[in-house]
Amino acid sequence: MHFTFDRRLMLQGMALASAALPLLNSRASAKLLHHTPGWVEGKLTGAQAVVETMKQEGTCCVFGIPGAQENELWDAMKSKGLPYLLVTHEFSAAAMADGYARSTGKAGVMCVVPGPGVTNSLTGLGEALIDSIPIVCIVGDIAQGEKYRPFQVHCLDQVALLKPVTKGVYNVTDVSQIPNSIRCAFQLAMAGEPGPVAVVIPYTMLIDTHHYKSPPLAPAGVPFDEQAFDRAVAMLANRKMRVGIYAGLGCMDHGDSLAMLAEVLQAPVATSVSGKGVIPDTHPLSVGWGYGPQATMTAEKIFKGKPLIPHDGVDCVLAIGVRYSEVSTGFYSQPKTKHLIHADANADNLGKVMKTDVCVHADAGVFIAKLLEKADCLRRPADAHLVAHIRDLKAADCKRHSIVEAKCGADPMSFVLALRRAMPEDGMLYVDVTVTEHFAAEAYRVCEPRTYFNPTDNQSMGWSIPAAIGGQKAHPKRTVATITGDGCFLMSAMEVSTAARECLPVKFFILDDQAYHYMQMLQLPAYLRTTATMLAKMDYESLARAFGVSYLEIKSNDRLEDHIRAALTHPGPIIVRVITDYRERKVRWIEAVRQRFTKELSAAQKARFLARIGSRSVTFHKAND
Repeated sequence: MHFTFDRRLMLQGMALASAALPLLNSRASAKLLHHTPGWVEGKLTGAQAVVETMKQEGTCCVFGIPGAQENELWDAMKSKGLPYLLVTHEFSAAAMADGYARSTGKAGVMCVVPGPGVTNSLTGLGEALIDSIPIVCIVGDIAQGEKYRPFQVHCLDQVALLKPVTKGVYNVTDVSQIPNSIRCAFQLAMAGEPGPVAVVIPYTMLIDTHHYKSPPLAPAGVPFDEQAFDRAVAMLANRKMRVGIYAGLGCMDHGDSLAMLAEVLQAPVATSVSGKGVIPDTHPLSVGWGYGPQATMTAEKIFKGKPLIPHDGVDCVLAIGVRYSEVSTGFYSQPKTKHLIHADANADNLGKVMKTDVCVHADAGVFIAKLLEKADCLRRPADAHLVAHIRDLKAADCKRHSIVEAKCGADPMSFVLALRRAMPEDGMLYVDVTVTEHFAAEAYRVCEPRTYFNPTDNQSMGWSIPAAIGGQKAHPKRTVATITGDGCFLMSAMEVSTAARECLPVKFFILDDQAYHYMQMLQLPAYLRTTATMLAKMDYESLARAFGVSYLEIKSNDRLEDHIRAALTHPGPIIVRVITDYRERKVRWIEAVRQRFTKELSAAQKARFLARIGSRSVTFHKAND
């Protein structure tokens, strides 16, 4: 038999053989994997080990942008079927992982390159850190060790950058450490008070191979200080003590038990902003968020009680899974009560800001369950007067919220109320850093846990758009909406293109008054003018067309709920421009902060402020800008 040598056929054969080798290797590796459930086993590259470990830890989606130091990892994700979502900016990767985590209760996962990828993500990671949100951040680093060279691209100190905005950073120095480092990151992210954790892996280790035999970690324990718990029980057992519960995000997955505890103690329940939803707002003992002048009026009045009326108000606050942060307290306006019991999974949160009688270092779920075991010695008789009083105060709040003050656009409070009526009870609302976040905190009724979200403590403008996309990715069949101001929209608007590309039907409600209205409300009383608060007029309809999403415009309160329902039932992503007229509607949170801030000024500072205001009231000054 005679064969003719053909160079082209030879080259094609070599190419086919080369292409087949990775497939054969991956099949060979696959035979070695999963000998034991939960283990990462077999000869794998570092990138493959990362992916296998993330899958074993229950990762459902990785948010981020590939780059030179992580292309091997992204290719491994694709090969092994680990879902991922390309974002437009690394801040959004952190916010999407955050939004995913808040809606699921599991750690969100993100993947970024070193240098600008890390620095772009720091704001979102900082938000997650001080909002107690679990994220695992995988960072592909520059070459280290024997393969290190000076002046590599992205050669910032990734570990030093990440430490201030995370609970911890695992710096991988050997390819063998990859599975355990990632497992530890997932565990730490969820342990105690949740938060973000980073794993930094030099890119050279992603292409190195190792024979792995990595078991799952033993479950982490939960804190419970039994002696402090006994002191708390002794105080709560005094049935003459009128107890009020202040619940935070730490209680989010223990709502039924919390409601039972409230009924045992006949205690009104207020929440932090992050804690909205831990108990349904429709529960007879639910009073809203906060319990001071910055918060829901019902909560303030119930906890404070009526002057000269005995046995009214709250003697002892039982704070569970919550911090007394600046935002939730309205610049520390939260009133003092006679007694305070504070239970939290993070010992560093206890006894801070407020004078505390008993500090209990304990997981919120365990603490509540243990209190319910003591129900016989804690139970109060049913208090029909308290329930009726709460009901009447809630009705008065609803009546006050229903007053329409806008004259040349949609009233923001009316919008919040109409959105609540139109949204399904399990619909998820992501609220951005706008004046309306305070209206929503007061008036948006939350009936199910993990359905209301707000960047509470870092107050990262633009957070809601990517966070809502992360939530929609986690729950593709649920209704997801944002309340975003026009200024916040400018900071992350390009992420709407991600929703369009991925067919994620988020409803983006943009409240437009062409200004940073929040700053105007803070500046005008103090300076009699505004500075750097006016925004450019935008053609939102053309922008929506460019993004490839639908568009709707709401110009007034006329048929407000009908327009909102039309947007919510639209099958795809949609931008809804809400032309907003804030008018002179007061914001309880801002008023409380202003009073507290003024109270803390020295006499000289007050005199200087008053002199400036006096001079500007009679002298021409530059117009607002």
